Amino acid sequence: MAAIAKSSKVLELEAKLAAAKELEASLNEQISAATAAGEDISGLKKQLKKAIKDITFATKGLKKAAKPAFGEAKKKKALVVEDVFVNKTPKGEKKDTSTPLGAYNPVAVEAAWADWWEAKGFYRADAEKAAALSQDEKFVIVIPPPNVTGSLHLGHALTCSIEDTIVRFQRMCGKTVLWLPGTDHAGIATQTVVEKKLMKTEGKTRHDLGREEFLKKVWEWKEVNGGHITKQLRRLGTSVDWSREVFTMDPNLSIAVTEAFVQMYERGNIFRASRLVNWCSHLNTAISNIEVDKLEIEDKPVKLKVPGHDPNKLYEFGTLTSFSYKVDGSDDEMVVATTRLETMLGDTAVACHPDDPRYKHLHGKFLIHPFRPETHKHYRIPVVLDPVLVDMSFGTGCVKITPAHDPNDFECGRRHGLDEVTIFNDDGSVNEHGGERFAGMMRFDARIAIEEALDELGLLKGKVFNKMVIPICSRSKDIIEPLVKPQWWVKMSEMGDDAIECVKNGSLELKPSFHNQTWFNWLTDCQDWCISRQLWWGHRIPAYLIKIAGETIADDNAYSVDFNNWVVARTKEDALTKAAIMKNVSADKIILEQDPDVLDTWFSSGLFPFSVMGWPNKDAADLKGFFPGHLLETGHDILFFWVARMVMMSRCLTGKLPFRTVYLHAMVRDKYGRKMSKSLGNVIDPLEVINGATLEELHAKIMSGNLPEHEVKKAIEGQKLEYPDGMPVCGADGLRFGLLSYTVQGRDVNLDVNRVFGYRKFCNKLWNMFKFADSMATLLAFKPPADLDTSIMSMSLSERDRWILNRCAIAARDTRKCIEEYQFGAACSTVYDFFMKEFCGVYLELVKPVLKEEGDSKLAAQATLYLCIDVGLRMTHPIMPFITEELYQRLPKREGDTTETISLANYPGNSEAMKSWLNDSVDEKVKVVLAATDGFMALRGEFLSGAYSGKRPNAYVICPSGGKNESYIKSQADDISTLAKLNSLTVLAASESAPIGCCTKLCGDIQVFLQLKGIVDFGKEVAKLHKETKKITGQMTILAKQMSSPLYENVPVEVRSRDQEKLDTAKAKVAAVEETLKMFEQLAM
Repeated sequence: MAAIAKSSKVLELEAKLAAAKELEASLNEQISAATAAGEDISGLKKQLKKAIKDITFATKGLKKAAKPAFGEAKKKKALVVEDVFVNKTPKGEKKDTSTPLGAYNPVAVEAAWADWWEAKGFYRADAEKAAALSQDEKFVIVIPPPNVTGSLHLGHALTCSIEDTIVRFQRMCGKTVLWLPGTDHAGIATQTVVEKKLMKTEGKTRHDLGREEFLKKVWEWKEVNGGHITKQLRRLGTSVDWSREVFTMDPNLSIAVTEAFVQMYERGNIFRASRLVNWCSHLNTAISNIEVDKLEIEDKPVKLKVPGHDPNKLYEFGTLTSFSYKVDGSDDEMVVATTRLETMLGDTAVACHPDDPRYKHLHGKFLIHPFRPETHKHYRIPVVLDPVLVDMSFGTGCVKITPAHDPNDFECGRRHGLDEVTIFNDDGSVNEHGGERFAGMMRFDARIAIEEALDELGLLKGKVFNKMVIPICSRSKDIIEPLVKPQWWVKMSEMGDDAIECVKNGSLELKPSFHNQTWFNWLTDCQDWCISRQLWWGHRIPAYLIKIAGETIADDNAYSVDFNNWVVARTKEDALTKAAIMKNVSADKIILEQDPDVLDTWFSSGLFPFSVMGWPNKDAADLKGFFPGHLLETGHDILFFWVARMVMMSRCLTGKLPFRTVYLHAMVRDKYGRKMSKSLGNVIDPLEVINGATLEELHAKIMSGNLPEHEVKKAIEGQKLEYPDGMPVCGADGLRFGLLSYTVQGRDVNLDVNRVFGYRKFCNKLWNMFKFADSMATLLAFKPPADLDTSIMSMSLSERDRWILNRCAIAARDTRKCIEEYQFGAACSTVYDFFMKEFCGVYLELVKPVLKEEGDSKLAAQATLYLCIDVGLRMTHPIMPFITEELYQRLPKREGDTTETISLANYPGNSEAMKSWLNDSVDEKVKVVLAATDGFMALRGEFLSGAYSGKRPNAYVICPSGGKNESYIKSQADDISTLAKLNSLTVLAASESAPIGCCTKLCGDIQVFLQLKGIVDFGKEVAKLHKETKKITGQMTILAKQMSSPLYENVPVEVRSRDQEKLDTAKAKVAAVEETLKMFEQLAM
């Protein structure tokens, strides 16, 4: 349907309305921020009132403009319904590509191919064949198993795009390839999601159901959501071997987990001990460091809600509270300071530096704890001397020691043999050690009460702001509490040293190499790894506490920590036999209690590269054929948590590295540099980009999740701001190309999803290129000989043919090299530039006249077109698999070519035949021609846009140095005129001048001129440009005034970023307009 041209009045009103609405949104944000800060908002309110008035005026104007004129019949709105594609190809069968090409529709183009690839087994690997091959003749990679917690996001899509590009490339290079897919059970993440859903839908906790029934719920949830993840992976085009798909809690992988635990325990790598862990009181479990977010308090104290506490209260963080301990038997005191005042209930000492002269007289003395009775074991706490912990130049030089609740204090306590007094229950409430006054309080309510009590006693010395970092559980948003817990641990020092040596001696390569130092820093003297998790979902620890019938246990905690009271075994039967021997009693007197905890998810993930191949069965075919692998590709954020542990556990259990190269891609953030977060509304499902989604559909997905109500509102607002019209259909190819284009070997990528949508246009260009080649060059009827790569050089090739073959060979060579070196952004740029700038932008334009004639030139052009498209599709296939397969299947096959799919075609770029296409001399010549063309096109864009765009001016070129450049341009004058839409092109001698009324541009050693006199009304254009400059300058003044407001720093970062972008764009536009104005004023003289 033809678009209806809008009047200038309507366009002006629409622009005013958009600007006023944006100003209104910005002012509302500033008013909210100012109100919260208690600042004056009268000036902002006046600006807001004017913005609302402008909105009303523009809206009324648009409504009036939409009404039919007097006497004109009222037109009915046309209902525009887009064609809905219906895939008629039976699942697993090959798509019919004999039908003519219509308009590009990514949904139609990408349909059926993945099912056909899978049904044909193109990606299925033969273990027996692989076992007979050398490492260089095969390629093995395992997918980083996504957490089965709902849905993949764009970070996963980037991972899959990178890995699939590598895998398809290796397969096209003739290697036997295995890419093994799987999903991770994601213990704490999955259990948290299911618990929230259970509470939301049934109002129950897991404890209401019991362990067995709750686990049934988790398995049910996994079956539903695991299927969605595989659907996403298939839709992205991942060429994995689906026949080998695994889940980390499959029976065979669970056997591997048990075996690994038993072997590592028997070798002394695993032990049990009471140590500090990151404890989430809300979830009642220890969590790993990667599950701990950090809230930085930089400027002033903040008030937060805390899970498990009074939902109507806010608790203050970011203060340093000072109080004193009185010295036993004297009036002396020692003043200490803390950001966690509640932990003083667990203090068992105060430390000072042995050389601090202020406290020499207190060495060996004791202090009185103000809230403990005299009968309490720790009523008197010692003054200890510790040069390791205490910096006597900092504060008072005194440090309170709470060994059970602080990592540094824990180490200090161990050095001095101090008791570790745990003062909190697992739910974060104060236990009996809080005494009658504080026991039962939640920890941050106790903080307030303790401050009041210290003040009553005259011991409170003050409270000041203090910069700090608060550790927060990423799952529950609870504030992490360090707690001493008896847990299972992995000794890391020796395994860490071995992993360091692997990188140092080159047997393991990290890419980019700047990650080496991070590897060394993390693994040098790395801490032991806590692998116990107080969860129900996961691999239950194969350890059993031994009790003997009739015997009484005096201290349950001490008993459970003692190694001698535990047995580790593959089965309960084995454990019973071992326990009877250990305790020297008959088996019938043994009572076994299996540890209720499960293993940290990263434990089973650490086994993934070899457990999926059949380990511990040494005779497993996949283990023999495909282990060790070649590459591990993932995000750099899990370098230690996953990658290092895979290396260490593989070396420990198999004696081999699990892979020889690690490629770490940058982390995906939104365009403002923010971490992807559901509460911000910036977490995107790849299917929403591929298939498109309305704004309502995006909202519905947010509302159906587990976000709290206030975060749902925030996320919806974020979506409205970023995707006001929803998301257009992009297709998997467009998404993959867009993501890979962003890929750089750095640490972060700020991804603008709206820019990714633009790459659908590139797919559309490839589609139309193929349609043109068939319509103009009857490409589908062309019969390419088997040796066309070499025989083409003996055909009647023109300069333009030789040039594009040269550029094609260079593009294939460079793209191949980029993929080999994991330079995916550069690979995309090379592909894009070849097709858009060189093949479509230059060659297709120049070859149109040739294709209208018959003869050897047309045949040479047809052959050149065929080769460029064939090579280009194969070159691009690893990046964009669907459109390349669709077009490749339509491309005529060479004589004797039986290749069934482009996935198994040879990757171009290194054959001797293609090397013969390289031609430096023709490349040099055409570079000059294109430089002149670009100069003319730049002048056209600047001076002949709008109403003048269809004009074909006379043009002139001066080559001051003469010689080759002048000769090249003269010989290619027709081609330059075609590309630059010129009426004529005259090459002037260096001594000549261009006619009056020409605009000019210097392009290297060449000066180009366009004759504007007689085409452009100079006076009219000067007046228009003056008006445009005034308009843009006015807008800039208003925006700059807003941005200079003292309250502007309170405006959200995304709004500030958008405003700065607008201001920069406006400045650039003013500069360009002024330059054009200057030229027109000179020409008008």
